[in-house]
Amino acid sequence: MPLFLVLLIYNALLPLVLVVLLPLSALKMRRRGGYGAKFWQRFGVFDGGTEAALAGVAGRCRWVHAVSVGEVNVARKLIGEMLRAEPEVPVVLSVTTSTGYAVAEEQAPGGVVVIYSPVDLPWVVGRVFRRLRPRQLILVEAEVWPNVLWRARRAGVPVILVNARLSPRSEGRFRRFRGLVAPIFGMLDQVLVQEPEDVGRWESLGVAPGALRVVGSIKFDQRGQAPSSPKRVAVFRELLREAFGGEERRVVLAASTHAGEEQALARMWKEIGPEFPGVRLLMAPRHAERRGEVQAAVAACGWSVALRSALGAEGGSGVGAEVVVIDSTGELRDWQALAEVVMVGKSFLAKGGQNPAEAIAAGVAVVAGPHMENFAALMKLLGSADGVRQVAGLEALGGALRELLARPEAAQAMAERGRRALARHAGATARTAECVRLS
Repeated sequence: MPLFLVLLIYNALLPLVLVVLLPLSALKMRRRGGYGAKFWQRFGVFDGGTEAALAGVAGRCRWVHAVSVGEVNVARKLIGEMLRAEPEVPVVLSVTTSTGYAVAEEQAPGGVVVIYSPVDLPWVVGRVFRRLRPRQLILVEAEVWPNVLWRARRAGVPVILVNARLSPRSEGRFRRFRGLVAPIFGMLDQVLVQEPEDVGRWESLGVAPGALRVVGSIKFDQRGQAPSSPKRVAVFRELLREAFGGEERRVVLAASTHAGEEQALARMWKEIGPEFPGVRLLMAPRHAERRGEVQAAVAACGWSVALRSALGAEGGSGVGAEVVVIDSTGELRDWQALAEVVMVGKSFLAKGGQNPAEAIAAGVAVVAGPHMENFAALMKLLGSADGVRQVAGLEALGGALRELLARPEAAQAMAERGRRALARHAGATARTAECVRLS
């Protein structure tokens, strides 16, 4: 189908979709902390301070777009590498979610201008392009918007999709509508993929063969990655000592869990926890705003629960908790460094999974459920090295935990095998930065 016809259909349907989705999106964002005064950035309207910052970089900048926390963390690594190579090229980072925005504002390299991503309406995208006049547009992982791509093409701005990710579910959906999506993907100037097998998949969706290059995964690249902070880990260790009534305990961490998983894992822990009286359970829900829901679900299983946000208060004392819920953002790396075993959330009762690389890089044994579709290539790599444990479901999780907790030396050996396997992606960030150089 011709590109102009695809855009015509898209722009006819998009306002209707936005009318349906906007109230739900606004409610969701309000629950997560909301956009606040920055809501109108989604329509290309900026306050005076942001306007001044954008004016200062307009015509010289790269525009990097990420969606949420995971993509922002990939963007941060790449931006740091790009600024080292080309410090004279400023960066504007646009983010979709409020949680991603908060992480970007707090942790993006100095001088990076952070904004909310524009809604993909032609007049909104046009307004933002006129503000930025970017030299290059870099999209992180899977965020491809037709009007953004079309406007970039009209302006002669090269568009690069980095750390390109395509889940089997997304691939199947795109294949069904190939006639509509191929002209859109065909507008990408470069697509930097993570694995050799990704090349054919992107080609089949309309990406020009000459635009594809295998560079590895930025997310899995541990070279140059800041390790967990010893100072922060020490603080967290003291918080846990307080939570557990003044005693230091071994801990198991359920990381980035989703709705339903916390209660299921708490029930599982009821069965095996008494076998390991020196071990305690930590839970880090993917969305910290679910803290009340998670606390109630775990308490309903008979556990005494403490929130991380309630620990360390002035004058506080040990609370004698049995489970701690990590209701914070941007701290997972350091909590994982304290764990003996990490269980991967979104892999038991939801689909897609979460990234296990950070925990493995920290030297921690990792157990995942059956649903790791979004990390199939990584799981294949780790599995071939016997560097991760993947179980068929919750019913098999208890046995895996028993084995790893009873044999800590075996757990450490598995983690080390996984860490060596990750070396395959070492240098992916630098290779990506080299591909996007402007000079």
